[in-house]
Amino acid sequence: AEQDGYRFNLVDLPGTYSLSAYSPEELYVRQQLTDKTPDIVINVIDTSNLERNLYLTTQLIDMNIPMVCALNMFDETEKRGDNINEAQLSKLFGTPMIPTSFVSGRGVKELFQKVIDVYEDHESAFSGYRHIHINHGHEIEHGIKDIQEHLKQYPDIRLRYSTRYLAIKLLEHDKHVEDFIKTLNDATEILKHRNEAEARVKEETGNDSETAIMDAKYGFINGALKEANYQTGKNKNTYQTTHLIDQILTNKYLGFLILFVMFTATFTLGQYPMDWIDAGVAALGELIETHFPAGPLKDMLIGGIIGGVGQVIVFLPQILILYFFISYMEDSGYMARAAFIMDRLMHKIGLHGKSFIPLVMGFGCNVPAVMSTRTIESKRSRLITMLILPMMSCSARLPIYIMITGSFFAMRYRSLAMLSLYVIGILVAVIMSKIFSKFLVKGEDTPFVMELPAYHWPTLSNVLRSMWERGWSFIKKAGTIITLSTILVWFTTYFGVVDGSLRMLSDEEIDKSILAAIGGVLAWIFKPLGWGNWQAAVASVTGLVAKENIVGTLGILYGGGDGTVYQNIAAAFTGITGYSFLVFNLLCAPCFAAIGAIKREMNNAKWTWFAIGYQCGFAYLIALMINQFGGWAVGAGSIIGTIVAVIVLAGLLYMLFRPYKDATKLSVKM
Repeated sequence: AEQDGYRFNLVDLPGTYSLSAYSPEELYVRQQLTDKTPDIVINVIDTSNLERNLYLTTQLIDMNIPMVCALNMFDETEKRGDNINEAQLSKLFGTPMIPTSFVSGRGVKELFQKVIDVYEDHESAFSGYRHIHINHGHEIEHGIKDIQEHLKQYPDIRLRYSTRYLAIKLLEHDKHVEDFIKTLNDATEILKHRNEAEARVKEETGNDSETAIMDAKYGFINGALKEANYQTGKNKNTYQTTHLIDQILTNKYLGFLILFVMFTATFTLGQYPMDWIDAGVAALGELIETHFPAGPLKDMLIGGIIGGVGQVIVFLPQILILYFFISYMEDSGYMARAAFIMDRLMHKIGLHGKSFIPLVMGFGCNVPAVMSTRTIESKRSRLITMLILPMMSCSARLPIYIMITGSFFAMRYRSLAMLSLYVIGILVAVIMSKIFSKFLVKGEDTPFVMELPAYHWPTLSNVLRSMWERGWSFIKKAGTIITLSTILVWFTTYFGVVDGSLRMLSDEEIDKSILAAIGGVLAWIFKPLGWGNWQAAVASVTGLVAKENIVGTLGILYGGGDGTVYQNIAAAFTGITGYSFLVFNLLCAPCFAAIGAIKREMNNAKWTWFAIGYQCGFAYLIALMINQFGGWAVGAGSIIGTIVAVIVLAGLLYMLFRPYKDATKLSVKM
């Protein structure tokens, strides 16, 4: 952003109510503030819940970071008839408070102007910013002063932290601050001062020091609001309307129906623009075929880029529609309620209600979904959520589903076939969550407490912007990773060693290619799954880089010959083996980007490798059962394969229904 000759470098941090270290999200925000030392903090406050949202403001005051507050959703409070004297509140809190509405853009220019004022003049009557100390009671303040006397002896600490903030956090028994203090030479004396202050607080108030500090902060907030004559109005109760809507939309059956409608609309509405793009890709291929001279470049453009990337990009409409629905639910306030709809079910399978939001986000992309697990306070639920999240059918898998189901199923059955894959992913996630909570991870979940924002109509521009940003990442992936991958696949497919020399091959000689040699080494592994041909084997392997690569690879490998890609795929698979192929690629390890996100969030190499191994192994076993049991239905069953499939099924049922015993406690650093 730019204004009045200034260029603003904005860093959007996750929303949080406090700077305590109870959740990874809160700890992340705190580390960003202390490690990056921003020039100014823009504290966005939900003005419709003013008292609750001012608690974070008091903690930022303790940190002594220059701050400007944006009283957002101010228009909602005006409709309700609230009385808010923002000028008086600014004086009492020592920080400028600017009424804003980010939906309409109201107050944004004034907000940035005030940021400039605070940056230029810092503490002055003109800027409206002045540093204040919130009084926490004489015993707490005495303890803060004693601890500060020690901390002020360390210049490096004073450059990075507010010594008052560290003292308050130490009195709150913040583990991360305690660990930091223990590295100091006089740590014993500092902790002694903390313990003495806490004992005096306990004797005087009957509360521990953490509770006393929290009570003092809320006392300051209540006093400031009373002095500013803050009152909530009664003209229009936004939350009364919200409660009425909730009675309908949070019904557990209607909630599932909404999700069903979302997926059905994604498939049906997206078919029309998909056909248009498909025709455009075909026309581009014909144009190159007509006007380019014969040679390797022409073959690479048609067989590699057009045949590979073109098969991926045609699915962009479905992906955009899916992202449109997800963005709409997020902005309207429904996504938070979806977590409450699923909370009871989540607990039955050993998860926290907040786990539902990352799982739903996983239908869009597993990478941001894994990152969103930071909002889950329980390490147990967070770990299990990350382990099962790749089971959710991300948008990158959608092109695979459409390609394979389009080869075997009539139009009226394709939506049902694709929906069944989403259902299988959800069911498998439920089963694995139940098994993990029984056998791997011990502990009770924290209570599910989450603010439900008022419903509001999302602005079309915000929804479209969010949809396009996510869709653009798909296009960039198609233009970089997938393009490079398909060129590599094309080269290794149409070049091979024949009679001792490397040369380009014709469509009839593909079985002699470099890729065929690599695939031949791997194909036997997948034979029990029903698709032990080298083409399917290498397609699954390329999917580990990016799931869209599977479509690009199949487009190249089955794009030659007399028939279309779909006809050639139908000839290479049966309905059962094709479905086995789909389920394997649904459940196996996600793309490299998602694996990287899991590694960063878990911060544990062993758990990351466990996640990759179990996902690939479990995908193999489920695909094995589908092929073996399905094979008997069409008269192509294998006795040995069926015996193995029965043993696997029996093992799963035993683990699923075995009476619960305390799981082994595993130490997880995250």
